[in-house]
Amino acid sequence: MLSVVFSPKSVRSGLRTLLLSTALLGMAAQTASAQAVDNDADQGLNLPKDVTIFGKNDPNVRKATAIVNGRIITGTDVDQRLALIITANGGKVSAEEKERLRVQVLRNLIDETLQIQEAAANDIKIDPAEVNQSYERVAANFRKSPDQFNQYLREQGSSASSIKRQIEGELAWSRLLRRNIQPFVNVSEDEVKSVVDRLNAAKGSDEVRISEIYLSSTPENRDQITANARNIIEQIKQGGSFAAYARQFSEASTAVVGGDLGWVRPSQLPTELAQAATELQVGQLAGPIETVGGMSIIYVMDKRKVLTADPRDSLLSLKQLSVLFPAGTSKEAASQKAATFAAAVKEIKGCGQANEIGARIGADVVDNDNVKLRDLPPQLQDILVNLQVGESTPPFGSINDGVRVLIVCGRDEPQSANAPNPEQIQAQLEEERVNKRARIYLRDLRRDAVIEYN
Repeated sequence: MLSVVFSPKSVRSGLRTLLLSTALLGMAAQTASAQAVDNDADQGLNLPKDVTIFGKNDPNVRKATAIVNGRIITGTDVDQRLALIITANGGKVSAEEKERLRVQVLRNLIDETLQIQEAAANDIKIDPAEVNQSYERVAANFRKSPDQFNQYLREQGSSASSIKRQIEGELAWSRLLRRNIQPFVNVSEDEVKSVVDRLNAAKGSDEVRISEIYLSSTPENRDQITANARNIIEQIKQGGSFAAYARQFSEASTAVVGGDLGWVRPSQLPTELAQAATELQVGQLAGPIETVGGMSIIYVMDKRKVLTADPRDSLLSLKQLSVLFPAGTSKEAASQKAATFAAAVKEIKGCGQANEIGARIGADVVDNDNVKLRDLPPQLQDILVNLQVGESTPPFGSINDGVRVLIVCGRDEPQSANAPNPEQIQAQLEEERVNKRARIYLRDLRRDAVIEYN
């Protein structure tokens, strides 16, 4: 539905290792337009206007397991994958939401099975050693050894085999696409030049980096899809991971990268999304927004000017002074200690005095070099972007985390931004086309599959 322009993601980049990335892979096909059930708009199905159901099949009965071309997906498979999703969302999932997730997990496992089977049919086999290496990298992201990660997964109700199977599926599908699709995707020099020209023409205009969860709908299920979208929004507001829900529910090709659309100009978005993206501040969420063929939920990750140096890309050298509060400290006592700390910090005249005054007031002093301003929390970005070398932020923190300040010891201003080089542009355009063909490929696999639900 939306084109991704100059995202750094690539289908050639291999296994994604974001937060629980191996737990939440989904590549559902995208529906481009709503389907009507009258004879004129029904894409040739020739359905009657008045439908009478013969039989007792209840569409509300949810099947727990399935056999996909002879390969059994067990209830344990579903439970273990579901446990990973619940863990990724801090365990805060209602019973109703858990049932919806269970259905989606089964769909994802079916797609995963089809992808592995198709790769095997093309003589693509993933070496177990390669899977184990990827698993070790995932464990390292959690700062655990493989054995410690095995134990952690068991405690969460999941298992190493569940993640390893998903790693195998992702590697197999990626390799299959590289063999059967990528060699036949071509991007001409004229196309690349056209993109460069458009970027240069748009220099200085607003650009936004957003993530999207897209849910396809028809006039008949519109209310249900809207309710589902609102449930997802509520879960995210309660602390759920937007990227995790995007991987699990979004029907756009960007689901595999957590819904990240990359940097886009509002004019590149559908009108409804463009308006919301323009009005939202960084870190804000909007939806459900009705678009062609479905509903969208968007999250604004960042904003900038096209091909314009952004102060938030500055690299800072910082000193952090922090004081912790003893367990059981009251708000009043914490406020008093924070005031004393703030008064002492005001005496600091540049980073040269930070260590001396920190030692005097019993504060921990930590040096942080090459900190990108953009990577800090938005509240701190707004303060630090205007500070000069030697100046400090106001004290910030909480009773649990203590109170701290940041002192600017150095600042490397960003260089003037240039358009991505032709190789980057070509790679991005190729990725978009590969993703599009991959969705069609998976759709055809689903269509030809023999699936028995238990």
